[in-house]
Amino acid sequence: MGDIMMGSDFPTAKLPPRGGRDLFAAVAPYLHRADLALGNLEGPLCSEETPTKQPLAGRRYLFRTPPSYAQNLKQAGFSVLTLANNHALDFGRAGIEATRQALSGAGLQFSSKKGEIARFDLHGVRVAVIALSFGPPPRSIVFPAQPLQEIARAAAEYDVVILSIHAGAEGRGALHVAPGEERFLDEPRGDLVRFAHDAIDRGADLVLAHGPHVPRALELYRSRLIAYSLGNFATYGGVSVAGESGYAPLLNVELSADGSFLGGSIDSFRQFRYTGPQPDPKGRALRLMRRLSAEDFPDSPLVFGDGGRISVKQSGRP
Repeated sequence: MGDIMMGSDFPTAKLPPRGGRDLFAAVAPYLHRADLALGNLEGPLCSEETPTKQPLAGRRYLFRTPPSYAQNLKQAGFSVLTLANNHALDFGRAGIEATRQALSGAGLQFSSKKGEIARFDLHGVRVAVIALSFGPPPRSIVFPAQPLQEIARAAAEYDVVILSIHAGAEGRGALHVAPGEERFLDEPRGDLVRFAHDAIDRGADLVLAHGPHVPRALELYRSRLIAYSLGNFATYGGVSVAGESGYAPLLNVELSADGSFLGGSIDSFRQFRYTGPQPDPKGRALRLMRRLSAEDFPDSPLVFGDGGRISVKQSGRP
């Protein structure tokens, strides 16, 4: 899934009731069925008092979630959280270190721009999860040489390499995958298409992007799946959930032991302000991502079937 921000107590308290324990109630059964459940944790779990910047209405937001909320992630069924994003350092190095401690204390793995690799052994398959973002190095897709070298090294050590990338333009005007470097508020946000392709060429097996705050297209490249944005998923009160920003896809992916895409599905959830994600009987996230995939990557062999199932078109079949 995409961005997670479980409520913030800065600059004013906007936290869910019951300590956020019910925030993932509707999605927990899905997560517990997965071998590996991954989300992008946008904002630190900390109690630090000094922010690294000041909020600016409409342009700059800061998040701070109590460290105890790490237990909510564990109870919901998460395996790994990625911390490479533009809110991880809202409360500086002390804030992100407190986040690492909170996640570790809850028994959760994580990966950030600092260089951690989350490691799993799933059915005898060695799996690595690496988080990347934009901004300065390291692990910045704006400066791709270093992360591409790291991906190649990881591919030599692990059977499956999963990338979680926070990048791309933002907002409802950024639904389509744009060729070339994307920008937001005059800040370079990387060339997602080129980086994803280069990463797969060097051995990455699954690319999961987020950051635009809206869902985007899927592409199959060299039998590897790329999700160009999984949008928002559980952003309690801190991020706009109007229109497509409130469509919350849960992407299920099945990979072979060598990392190639076998199939998957999209379960559609929806967010409203000050609520957790809820199943969407109208399937808005699925319908949007199916349309965007056809429009942005018309030659991709992905087939969207009944019930949100995703498969690969067999050669010679319509």
